[in-house]
Amino acid sequence: MKAVLGGGELAYDVRGRGPTVLFLHAFPLGMSMWEPQVRGLHESHRVVRFDARGFGDSPPGEGLLSMERVAEDALALLDHLGLAQATVCGLSMGGYAAFALYRRHPERVSALVLADTRAAADSDEAKKGRAELADRVRRQGAEAAAEAFLPKLLGETSRRERPELVTRVREMILANPARGIGDALGGLAARADATGLLREIRVPTLFMVGEEDVVSPPAEMEQMHRQVAGSSFVKLTRAGHLSNMEEPGAFNASLREFLRSRP
Repeated sequence: MKAVLGGGELAYDVRGRGPTVLFLHAFPLGMSMWEPQVRGLHESHRVVRFDARGFGDSPPGEGLLSMERVAEDALALLDHLGLAQATVCGLSMGGYAAFALYRRHPERVSALVLADTRAAADSDEAKKGRAELADRVRRQGAEAAAEAFLPKLLGETSRRERPELVTRVREMILANPARGIGDALGGLAARADATGLLREIRVPTLFMVGEEDVVSPPAEMEQMHRQVAGSSFVKLTRAGHLSNMEEPGAFNASLREFLRSRP
């Protein structure tokens, strides 16, 4: 499905009935990364997901794709669907957007699931690296992003034992336009530091991370968990940065348990 929201066209998908769970995808993928969670939750929950501008079937917007833009698009989609609140589940870039959504509209977030993400802003070195990659993507296309990110997105176990998953993630990256990837790299580099926000979170929160994640290491995510009062923390074995795709059974089981535990 598609709708014009916030001045841009967004591709989105809604499955199932029940309490709403809104999924925000990682960079540089798209909403299809959440297919294992759709299958696992649609019988008990309304599962909502969308392609951020410049990814999947959503055309690029104007200028950089800020995390605030993704958050406002998520809010516009909830409004379009007539949904007052949702459990917001973001992984990696989706986690950054979830922070932005909670910072701006905490009343719309009934719970948070933050997977394989970070609260800290980019260092100057990281910002420089993103700018250099954006330049390569403009010159070489999405292939440059696949080359740079595949080794980081999947854990050692997945790269060694799951060649079909490596191929699938690569295809997902290559399906995105170079402009969309470049716009998002600019937005990732410009994102606000959310470290101070952690102590202000007042909704049930679950942190999940793959034990082989080198982008948002387990120790860093556990430290984030300690700063959010009453939050839960789950470390998934045999998974890297894309823990929802690498260990979908364990990811879904932890997610279902968290959703069931909510009043």
